Amino acid sequence: MVHLILRSTIITCLAVCFVAAYPCAVTAESATDRIDPQRVRTAIEKSLKRLELASAGSADERTCFTCHNQAMPILVIAEAQRQGFKVDQYNLKRQVEHTYKHLERGKKNYLEGKGQGGKVDTAGYALWALAAGGRTADELTTAVVEFLLKYQSDRDHWRSSSQRPPSEASPFTSSFVALRAMRHFGTDTQKERIRKREQQLVNWLAAAKPKDTEDQVFRLRAWQILDCDKQRLQAAAKELIAEQQDDGGWRQNGELTSDAYATGSVLVALRTGRFVGADEAIFQRGTAFLLDTQQEDGSWHVVSRSKPFQTYYETGFPHEKDQFISCSASSWASLALLHALSAGTR
Repeated sequence: MVHLILRSTIITCLAVCFVAAYPCAVTAESATDRIDPQRVRTAIEKSLKRLELASAGSADERTCFTCHNQAMPILVIAEAQRQGFKVDQYNLKRQVEHTYKHLERGKKNYLEGKGQGGKVDTAGYALWALAAGGRTADELTTAVVEFLLKYQSDRDHWRSSSQRPPSEASPFTSSFVALRAMRHFGTDTQKERIRKREQQLVNWLAAAKPKDTEDQVFRLRAWQILDCDKQRLQAAAKELIAEQQDDGGWRQNGELTSDAYATGSVLVALRTGRFVGADEAIFQRGTAFLLDTQQEDGSWHVVSRSKPFQTYYETGFPHEKDQFISCSASSWASLALLHALSAGTR
């Protein structure tokens, strides 16, 4: 009897510790075979080189900012640097400056509520990149937030100005990047108007129905920023988890097969919100899918679904006309692997 009581007490204590560590966790199924952390590190190092070349190549070819070749690589490089990986410091600084200068050229239009090409997606992703690169609020970021407050103010959310799935087509993504930008760079004088738009967004998120994985990912991430009730968060996370395929990955939608873009973005969302532990089967299987599908050159290949609207140019990233979405996919995959290491697998 004493042994049974002691055993019950130990199990209870362990459960309490797990809940404390993962307050939003929705599953506790552990993986039987943990992935070798060195394999994860090697995959990240290979990808980093590719992403650094791609961001530099894009900046060489174009003065404009891009979400796929500036914002996403900046997020990866900055996080890799934070975790102690060797990165090209000059290139990281250059990409952040490149992003800032692009916004600076549109400052007048931002103040007038017009923005630049790409509208909310450009503004939101650019400010996300600047935040990752260590930039602090100033007159320019305040002007961009002012645009976000004025843009589509007759709506209860933000919509993309283009149809370039998956990254520039979802109102959930556009709303998330706008929300994140306002939260990070909004000033005290803008605070009340930010609060009003956030409340509108809460109501929209509660009623809107996600159509694909991109929608689901950024609905969950928006809920996290808005700090909604745990029951709603857990329900959204469970919906995402239920979409994991037999190969361990996630699909962009029901008509496609698993790929690095969907898988990486889902894993980042689940780990950012601490809905799964890095040792759980869900995360380990997703990580294994990414490791198994990485190309020898360090990239991940995803086929583009977007209709071309600008003159094609090479950035040095593989996969030719699929290079932009593949660069974003490789960034999401790398971020997911970095989350695996930061969660204690290194």
